[in-house]
Amino acid sequence: MKGGQMKLSQKNFLIFSFVLIFLLLITGWPAYSGSGEEKGSSENQRGKLWTPEDIILAESASSWQISPDGQWAVWVKSRMDKEKNGRISNLFLTHLATGKEIQLTRTNETHSQPKWSPDGNLIAFLSTRPLPKPKGEAASTQLWLINPFGGEPYPVTELTRGIRSYYWIDAETILFLAQEDPALYEQELKKKKDTSRVIDDVEHEPPVRIFKLSIKDKKITRLTDNRDFIRVWAPSPDGKWAVASHHQYLSFEWDHRILPKTFLFNFETGAKKELFSGRRILPQSFAWAKDGSGFYLVAPFTTDPRFFTASIAVLYFYDLNQDKLVQVDLGWPNGLAEREIEILPDGFLAFLADGVKLKLARYFKEGLQWKKVEIKSEHAGNIFDLAVSEDGQKIVYLYTRASLPPQYYAGSLSQDAIVSPKQITNLNPSFKEKFIARTEIIRWKGALGEEVEGLLYYPKDYEPGKKYPLFVAPHGGPAAADTDSWDESYAYPQQLLCQRGAFVFKPNYHGSSNYGLKFVESIKNGKYYEYPLEDIEKGVDYLISRGLVDPERIGAFGWSNGSILSIGLSVHNPKRYKVIGAGAGDVEFISDWANVDFGHSFDTFYFGKSPLEDPLLYVRLSPFFQLDRVEAPTIIFFGTEDRNVPTDQGWSHYRALYHIGKVPVKFILFPGEPHGLREFSHQLRKVEEEMAWFDRYFFKTWQAKNEAFKEDSPLGWSLRLKKAAREGFLYGVRLASGQLIPEVVRRGDIALGRFEVTRAQWAAFDPTYRFPAGTENYPANGLSFEKAKAYTEWLSKITGENWRLPREEEMTKYYENRENENTLDFWAGYKLNPDDALKLREKIKELGEGAPLLKEVGSFPGVGSEEEDFLFDLGGNVAEWVIGRDGQPKIMGGSADRPADPKGVFFSPAPEYTGFRVVKIIKAK
Repeated sequence: MKGGQMKLSQKNFLIFSFVLIFLLLITGWPAYSGSGEEKGSSENQRGKLWTPEDIILAESASSWQISPDGQWAVWVKSRMDKEKNGRISNLFLTHLATGKEIQLTRTNETHSQPKWSPDGNLIAFLSTRPLPKPKGEAASTQLWLINPFGGEPYPVTELTRGIRSYYWIDAETILFLAQEDPALYEQELKKKKDTSRVIDDVEHEPPVRIFKLSIKDKKITRLTDNRDFIRVWAPSPDGKWAVASHHQYLSFEWDHRILPKTFLFNFETGAKKELFSGRRILPQSFAWAKDGSGFYLVAPFTTDPRFFTASIAVLYFYDLNQDKLVQVDLGWPNGLAEREIEILPDGFLAFLADGVKLKLARYFKEGLQWKKVEIKSEHAGNIFDLAVSEDGQKIVYLYTRASLPPQYYAGSLSQDAIVSPKQITNLNPSFKEKFIARTEIIRWKGALGEEVEGLLYYPKDYEPGKKYPLFVAPHGGPAAADTDSWDESYAYPQQLLCQRGAFVFKPNYHGSSNYGLKFVESIKNGKYYEYPLEDIEKGVDYLISRGLVDPERIGAFGWSNGSILSIGLSVHNPKRYKVIGAGAGDVEFISDWANVDFGHSFDTFYFGKSPLEDPLLYVRLSPFFQLDRVEAPTIIFFGTEDRNVPTDQGWSHYRALYHIGKVPVKFILFPGEPHGLREFSHQLRKVEEEMAWFDRYFFKTWQAKNEAFKEDSPLGWSLRLKKAAREGFLYGVRLASGQLIPEVVRRGDIALGRFEVTRAQWAAFDPTYRFPAGTENYPANGLSFEKAKAYTEWLSKITGENWRLPREEEMTKYYENRENENTLDFWAGYKLNPDDALKLREKIKELGEGAPLLKEVGSFPGVGSEEEDFLFDLGGNVAEWVIGRDGQPKIMGGSADRPADPKGVFFSPAPEYTGFRVVKIIKAK
């Protein structure tokens, strides 16, 4: 596909998808403006800035399934793991009524496809966790079971080939789909260490079949003897029947030449019956009715006689008793938004394609007709993904907007509404503190004079009347769509650009899905570039006409088809686009046709002919032959194993711009990566390189980095410390009235003292305070809570601002880390336990009276992100007074006379090792 990992490929009918990166932020509901454009409110304009790692390391949730009794839901939480350099996923259990969450697995492996046994006593799942006692060579992924309420997971398979999908039939039986074990031919090649590949070797490709697993004795029985390749299948609820779609050869995605065959299996009699013979139906999913009377199938519909490349998804029902297939009247011209439906006892739930929104509809089955009811909900239009209980009474769903990171909710499902929804996930809670760009749904006249829709992300601290830079970010596909849902990823990190002060424009150009058959098919037969580029250009013109965008500061970036269109813009209108980020995008399609897994079906559909039929057409439409027009500095990204867009396209793009020599160009290859980057290090490198490129050539804020310099080195800490406010050699800020007071740095809605209050600062309040010369920048020590509080009251009086002591609840996270601080561990030279710490007290007395272990504030590394000013001495030097949760005085943080000891405080700090820092209240804008 040309859509990147963010969108479903055309072989899955390019029904739009979205990135499930599940975070936490509660917001209001968007309202429609008088112009008919929907505007989302600014979620958090004063929040912390994003880093590339924030986006890449975000958690996501998926694969929800409600227990048979409707009380619990099992689901998968996944995230990128730095140490593994890839994604890991674990199973979680949530009680729907209370939201109580239980983690079922705790490994750095992957766990997927969790499913409850019909009696609710077990959960099956697929996992890459190591087998306890492996025998021979087993696939990395096996089927495991776990008792959800206690006990270790255990494997029930040790297959040579991994399970592709599976279903519970009863409490003792599972049916699964897997490729057949290796034949002698394959075994002999392996003995010879022969890794050669014969392309399209149907004769030796192992068939994909259905098997039965007995849970009790782990016995596996082969249920089908087909010689072809089952891709999609589903058993009836009682396990007596199964329907399956069989691919007949290995290049269907490439040319769509021979349709798969659909068979109905009767496992009681062993009979097999072909269905839909002679009809152009390509099943993409099956789902049986609860009563087993028949099954639903989702399939693409297109007017093209050869290819399914661009289509809408329609629904059929096959009645088992009548041996009859009927198309379900969805009462909606755009078709389904997803290729899965949710089966109910009396029908089904389905998402309907509706542009940037989704419609959720319920269909009641009455014979071979269906009655449609749109589901009402406070989250209507922005529900994405759902699961329903067996009785159809409970529902779990995903709610999100483009300016609202997603969370899952649980509620009750009535005939036509979701009732009493309650949030049940709390993913990435730290994202509550982040800046979130305001978003707006916009519409304008594009190609063919037709309305086009898209999303606009606003810059941080946007001020009406000012003009801002703009980045165009076309989605992949092209038969995909950007929706009003959270979509931050390594490929499209909108927040990083918005916080730099730019708009981000995501157009659903002609050829996008979710707008009906005419729209998605409109760019075939040679319009692949023409209409989308016209849509984008007119969208940019529209934003300029609204006075939002500076026409001299526009760039474009994207992944896959988004990259293809960004490259097209750089050729089509080189004066307008000042920088390009091109991830895995084509520049010419002659080589693409043969080197992509779906080359002929894609290129011939969109161009109208193959390069063998009309090579000059490909020359005329491909940007490669016009790259001499490009004026934008361009950065290019590719994985070396890309089968959606050939890696050689990146080489062609780079070498052409390099050879022409008009613009700066950079090409970064990611070894071993397919079309979508998988490794953490590669995703991070992509984002960092792209942002640095934009900073350098677009925002003009880039500064060359010294590659010999480490930010977290002593030199780095010293340079950060140099930014601290000083009056001569004294830390602090001098008021006009002459008093020296503490410097504060921002942390959320408060400003914290950069250091503990120093002796020189305290002396401005208490002239009787005495200390040795040369220790002016040491922390003021030996102070009571009452004196510390009086100091903040004095600050408030002389400055006219609000000052106070820190509160326990806002400081806990800052005091947790005591490593690399001025604690007794530092003085001892090793990690102390409390018993050794007590023994050292006598030794410390030999240094003299007072607090000889104290050091000047800022003597140890500070803490803070790259965008934040550093705070110092939170974990050591003097312990600090705070206001406890109960309103009473409390001492927190490490001190020089105590060990770091993360297990807890064994003894209190001595009075001479007690001080404080201050908080200044920031006035809300």
